[in-house]
Amino acid sequence: MCANVFGVLKSLFGKPFDGGKRMDNGSQHPSMVRLHEIQEEVGRLGQQVCTFSGLQSDREYRRLERELTRLQMEVDQVETEGKAELQQARKRAAQEVESLLRYLEENATHPSRLAIEQLSQEAQQLVEQGVVEPQRSGAAEISDELVDTLQELVLRLTQVKTGGRVPLRKARYRALTRLCAVQDVIEGRARQQTLPLPLSEDTHAAVQRINQVMVQVSGARSQLVALLMGLSGRDSCAHLSRVLTELMVELDALDVSGNASVRNYRKRVVEEINGLLKHLDLEGEGDDTCRYDLAQNDSIRQIEAVRGRVAQLQAEVLRQGGTGEFSFRPKAELQSLLNHLDQVDTARNPCIREARRRAVLELQAVITFLDLREALERRQPVPEEHPSHRAVWQVLASLSDLQAQVLGFDGKRADKSYMMLEELLTKQLLALDAVDPQGDQMTKVARKQAVKFAQNILSYLDMKTDEWEY
Repeated sequence: MCANVFGVLKSLFGKPFDGGKRMDNGSQHPSMVRLHEIQEEVGRLGQQVCTFSGLQSDREYRRLERELTRLQMEVDQVETEGKAELQQARKRAAQEVESLLRYLEENATHPSRLAIEQLSQEAQQLVEQGVVEPQRSGAAEISDELVDTLQELVLRLTQVKTGGRVPLRKARYRALTRLCAVQDVIEGRARQQTLPLPLSEDTHAAVQRINQVMVQVSGARSQLVALLMGLSGRDSCAHLSRVLTELMVELDALDVSGNASVRNYRKRVVEEINGLLKHLDLEGEGDDTCRYDLAQNDSIRQIEAVRGRVAQLQAEVLRQGGTGEFSFRPKAELQSLLNHLDQVDTARNPCIREARRRAVLELQAVITFLDLREALERRQPVPEEHPSHRAVWQVLASLSDLQAQVLGFDGKRADKSYMMLEELLTKQLLALDAVDPQGDQMTKVARKQAVKFAQNILSYLDMKTDEWEY
């Protein structure tokens, strides 16, 4: 379960952690037997310490600290009778207990762990004010601002450094999983707001009950969000699961034969319930620590392999300037790599999902660069072309050169080259803003696309320098 954590302990404390391995106690001295018993207990607690991802204020932390302190006292009470063998064994046991106590405290008070907790509390407060309280007052609208803020919190969480520590990875994974689940639930409710009105109850005898279930499902969404963000007790999770399951059974029992529209309506409601039940599984998922250690994850290896190939293609594109016949050849392979990324299984792991998203953006940046270069090469302006339309194309030509520099950029935000690129891209946005279409519809469309293109380059530059880790 913590296969690599004992190695972490060794690197941290300069000595191996043997997990309660039996000592060579050919002597049956009572003190040696007692030390062996203590070490076995230390080994059991060690597994729990290695997977603990909470804070010092948590009940589980206090229990582990109390148990380890007790063992520390028991080790001190073992009589060595001045025998070197017993003294060394007691010293080794005391060091192992001390190492675990220090490892437990360091992870619970680590700056990254505190940052994860702070972001989790921000998300909790946001959901309380933006979802739970409005639902209690009868309001059901989900604002775009709420959705955008949640996405920002997800990105900030992915940027928290873990230093390879399993407990920190676990804490970040757990916070991200909850927040991504809340996103899915809220986006589902936002989609529900745009759906057509429910069927008229005159359509079929079953419609009235389906409509009533829809109202209950809408309420269950807010309850689920509150559960995921820790705003309700865990016992409510089992209750909500039972309620939703009973609604599912009731819908299945409704006779809607002979009416396709009602059958589709019921199917849609059943899908809504299934989606909520899927997220409820989060509360009961097991503690498989390998989930948080992504170094050996197959999906990550696939993503990294794609990124490596994209880097090779990008270097060749930049070397040749994206011109000539070569500019058409890599696009087929790049598109194939994009399709491969779409098929990578994220296993509902938000860290893998974010890694795939970033790889997709890297790939799309190269494709859009090639597309723009090709468009600039094919462009043949005509004498009657609108001056404003020509001005937009001039900005696009400058953006193409800047994008080549952004693709090749490898530095930090504090670098002068980063600040220069950011300033030049901002100037191009201002230049586009100054273009007056003068009523020309083609210019309006071209300017809008150019603005989006410039913003995407800025976002990509920002992503390259945000120091994200798995």
